[in-house]
Amino acid sequence: MPNTHRLILASSSKARHAMLTNAGVDCEAVASMIDEDGYKQAMKAEGATAAEAAETLAEMKALRMYRQQPDAIVIAADQMLECNGIWFDKPMDRDNTRAQLLALRGKSHKLVSAAVIYKEGSRIWGTIDTAHLTVRNFTDEWLEEYLDGAGEEIYHCVGGYQLEGLGAQLFTEVRGDYFTVLGMPLLPLIGFLRDHGVLKA
Repeated sequence: MPNTHRLILASSSKARHAMLTNAGVDCEAVASMIDEDGYKQAMKAEGATAAEAAETLAEMKALRMYRQQPDAIVIAADQMLECNGIWFDKPMDRDNTRAQLLALRGKSHKLVSAAVIYKEGSRIWGTIDTAHLTVRNFTDEWLEEYLDGAGEEIYHCVGGYQLEGLGAQLFTEVRGDYFTVLGMPLLPLIGFLRDHGVLKA
């Protein structure tokens, strides 16, 4: 029998909402406001891995949204970018985007995406997936053209790129799931929703 609970994505991410809706998952996107920077700093100081940080942040978003929407099934996700032990955040402006991409130039980094689902006060599912990406040794001139062409949307993307857009030109190799790179381990998530009766089998 189909599950009649409302489905809420606890996120302000347009990319994550688009991933779900494009895959036929009818959900409402509502931002779950937590102090991400503060929690990341604390977890880094405690020696947490990028995967542990991503999972913890996803769970905190899900729990906070569940407390606001106790009648809903809540999905939350988080993504961490790590390069040589350094955690990167969303750059938020052109100068920071340039600095992040220069720091990643010619190097490999990993993107860790975590997703968690809450229902009726409990975590009922969660998963973590990691993708590995290698950035080519682009020129400074090309970088400025990229920043002109990619648009301000990349300021809200960790690392300063969108693989589904002009950012594809940054890489020589991408190993891992495409949806994980975009910010959410989509296939196992929709598999769980199907098994749980939210989606038709």
